Amino acid sequence: MKIIHHALAALLACAALPAAAAGYPDKPIRLVVPYAVGGTTDIVARVVGNKLGMVLGQSVIIENRPGAGGNIGSAYAARQPAEGYTLVMAVESSHAVNPNVYVKQAYDPVKDFAPISNLADVPNVLVVNPELPVKDIGAFLALLKASPDKYAFGSSGNGGLSHMNGELFMQTTGTRMLHVPYKGLGPALNDLVAGQVQVVFDNIPSSYPLMQAQRIRPLAVAAQQRLKVLPDVPTYAEAGLPAMNNPSWFGLAAPAGTPDAVLDKLNAAVKETLADPATIEAIEKQGAIPAYMPRKVFGQLIAESYGHWGKVVEDIKFEKMN
Repeated sequence: MKIIHHALAALLACAALPAAAAGYPDKPIRLVVPYAVGGTTDIVARVVGNKLGMVLGQSVIIENRPGAGGNIGSAYAARQPAEGYTLVMAVESSHAVNPNVYVKQAYDPVKDFAPISNLADVPNVLVVNPELPVKDIGAFLALLKASPDKYAFGSSGNGGLSHMNGELFMQTTGTRMLHVPYKGLGPALNDLVAGQVQVVFDNIPSSYPLMQAQRIRPLAVAAQQRLKVLPDVPTYAEAGLPAMNNPSWFGLAAPAGTPDAVLDKLNAAVKETLADPATIEAIEKQGAIPAYMPRKVFGQLIAESYGHWGKVVEDIKFEKMN
């Protein structure tokens, strides 16, 4: 009888999952952004979250939990109930770079999360102070090689994606710059404008207004083709640096263990959201590219990027942080 009882219980539990998904969501959804308000991750979350809430019929409430390069918010999200009511922005910085630069991981980017979909590919951009006497990558490289360690690049902090992109750039080009870590890219961009640092490796959305105002100068972007918002700026590949030509991904995930039926419903809602003309326009205005993915494909992207940045960290002999 016990065997029959357990089998029946298991059968009822399995049957309950589609039923729960059918009623999902029946209350607002929290979307944890593990970075500060106004940054690229926050911008993408708010653009997509607004329409996603309309598609799902419930509010999507943005909850910023910044700190430790994405560690605090991501670790928090991983510990939440796996019911589909707490989601997290799973981005290249927090889910591929960050876990590779700490001695002890606060979370496992692959095992602790259930991937839902990528949302947008966000091109990285190499920007310099306009007083720097260069107009293209060739002149910039010549300047760096003529004066190793004379110029400085600012980043969002030690071990962040902007830092790692700077290290990858130096490794790829055989150049040397000083690294100046800041508490976020906002302060780094402010000092770039002021000339305290000469270079920043940023994402398009946060630096684009300064480019429009000609307060900083873009030299190259990481994108498959030139961007509508920066038609005169070559891609890294065009500039002869294909190793740098990978845009950052900004996606959506849930705590591991979230029912497949709920994840499928969220994935379908993301697909509908990213097909909406107004959402597409809002994303492209930021210099980003809408990038829906099936759940499995996005999971593969996270795992591959995690491995890629692990190798970069090893190759540059980065001293991992506590």
